[in-house]
Amino acid sequence: MVAIAPMPASQTLLRDTVAHLNGIATLPEVTAKIIATVEDPKSSAAQLNKIVSHDPALVARILKVVNSAFYGLPGQVSSVDRAIVMLGLNAVKNIAVAASLGQMFRGVKLCEGFTAKDLWKHCLGTAVVARELARRSKLPLTEQAFLGGMIHDIGILIALQTWPEQLKSVCERAQSSGGFIECEQAIVGVDHSQLGEAVAARWQFPQSCRQVAAHHHHPENAPEADRALVTLTFIADTLCCQCGYGFPLTSRDQTIDLEAAAAVGIFADVIESVRADFGSIVESTANLL
Repeated sequence: MVAIAPMPASQTLLRDTVAHLNGIATLPEVTAKIIATVEDPKSSAAQLNKIVSHDPALVARILKVVNSAFYGLPGQVSSVDRAIVMLGLNAVKNIAVAASLGQMFRGVKLCEGFTAKDLWKHCLGTAVVARELARRSKLPLTEQAFLGGMIHDIGILIALQTWPEQLKSVCERAQSSGGFIECEQAIVGVDHSQLGEAVAARWQFPQSCRQVAAHHHHPENAPEADRALVTLTFIADTLCCQCGYGFPLTSRDQTIDLEAAAAVGIFADVIESVRADFGSIVESTANLL
């Protein structure tokens, strides 16, 4: 009889944490339905409209975003069905996800000097910067980049709700010695990339987003099919941290490998132009979501 090797402690901890997520953090039912609908290639704008229309608060949020400078559409859009036509299913899905996730990042202190709101500000900043990098690089990944940026650090939110004291210790140690992931592994036993990948799978996000959550600190480890998207998130995350936007502890020591970025179609001149315009890029969503 072949002996079965025991599961590593970190994997056991990860499995047990995700198994109890229903009591920790769940996406609203309407958001889960929206994700499932958009990811189904047989779904239609009419089906998405029917789901969204049942949530008046979400309707108001979508119309606010559609009519903002962020999208810069000509004229006012006054109905969700028109918004879906103008923006596309993926963009509406992203607004719904952003509206739902934003409610989870409220009023809790991460550590001295940082709150969950700072973490959300960083995630949203990463999302809009990644989207802009994709746009300026002419990569057909703008909406995927926005969603990837929003969820890349979702594992930290789960850690905050599961082990708040340990996460506080992680942040305090990282502030003085750096190496956020190393601190997580030493103090918690798993890091936010591992947690994020598991949660993204649990919430049925697209496979590409799961790769972003798993590899956004090491895009070279991502599957080749998803490496451009993960690299966009990595660069956006790095720029946000270097600019001190929101919660900068996870990536403040990262450096951008220009050769690796160029290999997936993101060139140095684009990165520097986004860095130069950073303030105006993130300002477009500062009070939006």
